[in-house]
Amino acid sequence: MQSYRRLLRYLVPLWPQLLISVFSMIAFGMLTSAVAFLVKPALDDIFISKNVIMLKLLPLALILIFVLKGAANFFQTYYTGYVGSRIITDIREEVYAHIQKLSLSFFSAIPSGTLTSRIIYDVAMIQSAVSNVIAGLLKDLVTALGLIAVLIYRDWQLSVIVMVLFPLFFFPIFKYSRKLRRFSKKSQVQVGEITSFLQESFTGIRIIKAFLMEDYNIKEFRRINERLLTLILRRLKIKALTVPISETAGGLAAAAVIWYGGSQVVQGSSTPGNFFSFMTALFMLYGPVRSLNRSNNQIQEAVAAGKRVFEMLDTEPQITDLPKAVELPPLREEICYEKVHFSYNNEAEVIRGLSLRINKGEMVAIVGRSGSGKSTLLNLLPRFYEVDSGRITIDKLDIREVTQKSLRNTIAIVSQHTILFNDTVRNNIAYGRSDVSPEEIVSAAHSANAHEFIDNLPDKYDTVIGENGIRLSGGQQQRLSIARALLKNSPILILDEATSSLDTESERAVQEAILRLMENRTSLVIAHRLSTIVNADRIVVMENGEIVEEGSHHELLAKGGEYARLYAMQFHEE
Repeated sequence: MQSYRRLLRYLVPLWPQLLISVFSMIAFGMLTSAVAFLVKPALDDIFISKNVIMLKLLPLALILIFVLKGAANFFQTYYTGYVGSRIITDIREEVYAHIQKLSLSFFSAIPSGTLTSRIIYDVAMIQSAVSNVIAGLLKDLVTALGLIAVLIYRDWQLSVIVMVLFPLFFFPIFKYSRKLRRFSKKSQVQVGEITSFLQESFTGIRIIKAFLMEDYNIKEFRRINERLLTLILRRLKIKALTVPISETAGGLAAAAVIWYGGSQVVQGSSTPGNFFSFMTALFMLYGPVRSLNRSNNQIQEAVAAGKRVFEMLDTEPQITDLPKAVELPPLREEICYEKVHFSYNNEAEVIRGLSLRINKGEMVAIVGRSGSGKSTLLNLLPRFYEVDSGRITIDKLDIREVTQKSLRNTIAIVSQHTILFNDTVRNNIAYGRSDVSPEEIVSAAHSANAHEFIDNLPDKYDTVIGENGIRLSGGQQQRLSIARALLKNSPILILDEATSSLDTESERAVQEAILRLMENRTSLVIAHRLSTIVNADRIVVMENGEIVEEGSHHELLAKGGEYARLYAMQFHEE
């Protein structure tokens, strides 16, 4: 119930709409009870006593009751739906906003498909708890209490018999609640796995087709989909068991009432109208009780989903601003790595006691074999990850003592994995900047050697480029990301193998754009092709998370060490 109580907190700002809904539910329940109550005068006064006045009044009363019931049902349905939909929208927005604030390590540990499943599927499951169940629970409860009052008023002795058998109605609730919640949670986990699989399949469709893996993927999807079916069938089995148990309990209660109540009528101690009014109330009571049972099933599924959503909301970012964090001033002198150690998830160290100084305006190239820690070293500067020990400073100010916003605003990144959005060229270039003019966007595109190909697109700068820029070539995508970095105009630039996957012609155009981008900036460059960094002010050679060599291109070649070996190997391959 802790998860359910937490869900109910979202109702507080919506109390006016909820109040209308609650009053409508109470009215609906009381009017339903009134229908059962009128059975006695209808039978005794009209059909037995042949009372003409009651014959005129009773139909009018029934018409009024059903009109009011319809109005109450409308207001209850609309406002309950409004409350539930508003709450789900708020929860979904809260979850997304919270996920955006989490550290990069969180996204490394959880597949994106699982996150998508929680935001869409799990939150939708919660809606049944905060919308349908709240409505149904209160309406059915009020209706049941009203009908019970009619039962007691008509015949308290018959009511005792019903109350003795009544707990059998609720037996399935206590019996199967925990199992239903467990299977529901497993189903939600499985839906997350399916979502992840689908996302990987669709984004990697070229590789799947290139390696003829369509049949394998079909079999794999069938396997995980069948596993979900198994869990769904177990849930259905539990739900299906609750109905016959309740039906049997209802049958026993009806049989006992007919036997005892019929005896009372035969002996003359009760009237037919009184008996049938009681029976009507009893049969009408079956509907709300059955609905309460069904509401419990929805609650169990919603609580399982709520737990998963709240687990995510309770996840704290690993990287946060200190209470007294300050704004980072403009770079004046240097960036320093001081005896930095780092490992992913406390595993083997990726960076081992590394120290490095980068002067303002300097271009420093970082090279080394794959897995030597180059990209990790640069990911530590914008605090995508936190150092285990040591520190990174900008003008002797520890980056942990400044706000993340001011730190990342100082750094522009162009990566080998170009990230573009399914939006227009204009919005992709201006990403992160809401204060730029169309002229500034065009100017950045010119500087990035991108204006010419943009001008040839169907809608020029208003062309939608598709998911991750799929409608553009690799070189065109990279030039857009460079234009974006130019427009950001940050004093520190990180280039992570920005030309590694381009052909010669595209690389030349991108390289020209990069040279413009690096003007008057402090640049840290990871280069796959060593020929692109021969003019760097300094080259740092890494191996196993440590710096093994440092110097200019000519100095390192003259040493005949690791850099010379890498350069000779690449020169020979080319």
